[in-house]
Amino acid sequence: MTQEHLANINIDEPEETLKMNPKKFMLWLAIVSIIMMFAGWTSGYLVRKAEGRWHEFELPQIFWYSTGILLVSSISMFFAVQAAKKDNFSTLKTAISITFVFGLAFLATQVIGFSDLIKNQLYFAGSDVASSWIYVLVGLHALHVVSGLIVLLISLISSFKFTKDSKNLTRIQLCATYWHFLDGLWLYLFLFLYFNR
Repeated sequence: MTQEHLANINIDEPEETLKMNPKKFMLWLAIVSIIMMFAGWTSGYLVRKAEGRWHEFELPQIFWYSTGILLVSSISMFFAVQAAKKDNFSTLKTAISITFVFGLAFLATQVIGFSDLIKNQLYFAGSDVASSWIYVLVGLHALHVVSGLIVLLISLISSFKFTKDSKNLTRIQLCATYWHFLDGLWLYLFLFLYFNR
């Protein structure tokens, strides 16, 4: 065969596949699922509100503080990832610990917020439909924050055994991604409820 014939032969080369860590893929799949769930719930909220017979309500003041708490926790989680990248294990442990404490503080403010709703006679199963929606949206987010705290606790425990290993860095990055997502989700829900009371 001549070189011209060889050049014309189509040799099937394997196509390059996209490489993604399976754990990162699963996390992003979970995040998309959670986004879709909350999009459905907030859409349902708007539809129900448009039907009328809607009691306007005030959000508990403490929800402003809980928003600030979560934003600060995102900053400490950012520092945790930066510390992990630089193998600065003491800063990593401190930053994750701070994030965890702020996460617990956020949950405490949510409980206080629910008690404020009850003091204002806004009950989950009461005659007021609007208050039921608040409990559902805020309560579902709080459950996801609990799952985030579990992930944080696992990351905190593993940070005490942390070594220069890409698996360990990936764990911290996955934890940070999920935590930042939960923070962003709360910001969305808080602003949504604030402007759609």
